[in-house]
Amino acid sequence: MKILIMLSRAKTIAVLTVAVVLGLSNRAKAQQEALYSQYMFNMMAVNPAYAGSRDVLSMTGLFRQQWVGVEGAPTTQSFTIDMPLKKEKVGLGLQAYNDKAGDISNTGVYLTYAYRVKVSEKATLAMGITGGVTNLRADIIGTKLTQDGDVAFSQNVSRFLPNVGTGLYLSTDRGYIGISCPALIQNTFGQVDTTKKQQGKQARHYFAMMGFVVGLSNSLKLKPSLLIKASEASPLSFDGNINLWIKDRVALGASYRTTLKRDQTLSNGWTDRLGDAVIGMLELQVSDQIRFGYAYDFMVNGLQNKQNGSHEVMLRYEFGFKKAKILTPRYF
Repeated sequence: MKILIMLSRAKTIAVLTVAVVLGLSNRAKAQQEALYSQYMFNMMAVNPAYAGSRDVLSMTGLFRQQWVGVEGAPTTQSFTIDMPLKKEKVGLGLQAYNDKAGDISNTGVYLTYAYRVKVSEKATLAMGITGGVTNLRADIIGTKLTQDGDVAFSQNVSRFLPNVGTGLYLSTDRGYIGISCPALIQNTFGQVDTTKKQQGKQARHYFAMMGFVVGLSNSLKLKPSLLIKASEASPLSFDGNINLWIKDRVALGASYRTTLKRDQTLSNGWTDRLGDAVIGMLELQVSDQIRFGYAYDFMVNGLQNKQNGSHEVMLRYEFGFKKAKILTPRYF
């Protein structure tokens, strides 16, 4: 009961924290962080405090092809590896990724450290930090412009952008809640508006995540989760997911992604775009060590009839150097 109360309070704090942060800005720019439909199985990509939480050496690879049929649509590849040390009091991790959209690509490598503290018999609070560098490349020479003479497109761009991030992650075997900011430094990209001498910059992105497992029977378990994404430079976004696990081997799931944007004509200042995507998921626990995942995004916004959906494939392998650790399925 104490653990449930603790998780309930933490959920409230996380949601309120992100809501306050989001209210600080009204600038409209594109979201800069990579998008993942299977965020619940790729958690280290959004929260460094997750490192080591699976209690074994774990490797996860993910490939995403967004908006099939659209020229220059985003593609993302990511690889993470993490493991616990010092009797699971420490978690270490490595993340590498490449995110490309059109002529612009971000390739990064980050190291992660998490310190894990037992706050009760079944609950662990992890505090994580991550640091690394991203190479931003923009091959923009030859880009077709609506107005000639823009010096911002006179040469290609290649910059190395160092950054650090942090996060908190409270978890049990049956639930989790966390908050994070994976990139704290707001690096500048150079001038993007030569007439106003404005410079583009990295925006801080804030995440709040939570999920839990509900046992329906000996063979069925329901696992809902939620990811809230926010930044001073982009709208408030929600990813709500629910997975039904069958005999701890097969999971069928669905997600709904929606975005709120600023509308100063409304009394509350926000409007709902009535959703971005409905997502179907399939997860297979092929063996105690191998998990396969697939997600398909059905767009329900203005892109609905302009593309052929988005595909995302995930593969995880966990080394059973302590075999007893992986006999009981890990849901998070």
